Amino acid sequence: MSLLVLGINHKTASVALRERVAFGPDVGPRALGELMLTRGVEEAVIVSTCNRTELYCSLNEGEGEQVRHWLQQFHRLDGDELTSCLYQHHGEEAVRHLMRVACGLDSLVLGEPQILGQIKQAYSQSHQVGSLRGILERLFQKSFSVAKRVRTETEIGASAVSVAFAAVNLAKRIFSDLSNTRVLLVGAGETVELVARHLKEQSVTRMMVANRTLERAQGLAQEFGAQVMTLEQIPEYLSQADIVISSTASPLPIIGKGMVERALKARRHNPILLVDIAVPRDIEPEVDELGDAYLYTVDDLQGIIEQNQEARKRAAGQAERIILEERDAFMGWFRSLQSVDLIRDYRAQADVVQQQELERALQSLAQGEEAAKVVRQLARRLTNKLIHTPTQALGQAGKDGDQEMLAVLAQSLGINQR
Repeated sequence: MSLLVLGINHKTASVALRERVAFGPDVGPRALGELMLTRGVEEAVIVSTCNRTELYCSLNEGEGEQVRHWLQQFHRLDGDELTSCLYQHHGEEAVRHLMRVACGLDSLVLGEPQILGQIKQAYSQSHQVGSLRGILERLFQKSFSVAKRVRTETEIGASAVSVAFAAVNLAKRIFSDLSNTRVLLVGAGETVELVARHLKEQSVTRMMVANRTLERAQGLAQEFGAQVMTLEQIPEYLSQADIVISSTASPLPIIGKGMVERALKARRHNPILLVDIAVPRDIEPEVDELGDAYLYTVDDLQGIIEQNQEARKRAAGQAERIILEERDAFMGWFRSLQSVDLIRDYRAQADVVQQQELERALQSLAQGEEAAKVVRQLARRLTNKLIHTPTQALGQAGKDGDQEMLAVLAQSLGINQR
């Protein structure tokens, strides 16, 4: 049994490709079910966010290529296009990678905490589908505890740096004073809620929230004093927004070029800043062609935040040491699984020998042979059979002059070497 991580992220693939490889919430369960039918796969978790899509599998040795082929076929992708962006981690590197991702060390913004919640959602979905059993179950639980330990023992999360913060920070750089701006938030999920909190810290008092369902949007509106609307009402209110920040799970763009063009005319071409932090994209890329519309995607946020980076880098170094320690602890448990199987098989083998010789001795007694003689024969035959294989191994190691093997065998057999 081996561990595999196969994926792409913001470092290896463009937004366009990440859109095509993403697993939305509506297809996640079906995808997990299909992945579990792939040859060699025993367990699976799919983590899909705006910045990464990763498959975590426990599988039979040598079956990783089947997982790559499944991913390519599921999304109908060209093999070369996908392969050039894929990364793979096996064994202890797979363990380390998941722990780093859970701690935010592999995120677009170093140390951001949202990824841990997203991994927990993926874990929960796998539980519901039934694609989690022993090994991945323990690995993900371990990663959650590692992330908690890193947050407790380091300063990795001490400052408010996240994709949401990056979006608000970008708006602040462009508008300087956000208190006089009106902001339209599209979506009402965790990321948008975090954006709203950062906006409130910047004294933004005029917010609008557009969402597919009004119930979730009203929860945000009540907390932040925002105006609520449906997605269908966006064209009616878009011209009132100086800043648009969008993050939904929509498979298709919500805001198109024509919609923005009409809003700009109504605004007499006062500029609009649009920050699209969704994957797939919520805003058509062609919007960037308009002269007074300034469109940024998640990829554009890559270099925006430098504030607190040095402190976070120092904390990241501490976190890496914790991760290595926890990885080694997990791998010790993982490797012990093989010894557990070997011990069970060895005991079963000895039990078979014991039963065979016991039955033979009982038959001899039933035929009237002397009890003492039968017991001596039983002891001799049992001893000879049990030491036969170790004796052969000792002889071969001696013939080969393999002192290291001789020492291992001696220790295993409890022999005191002179």
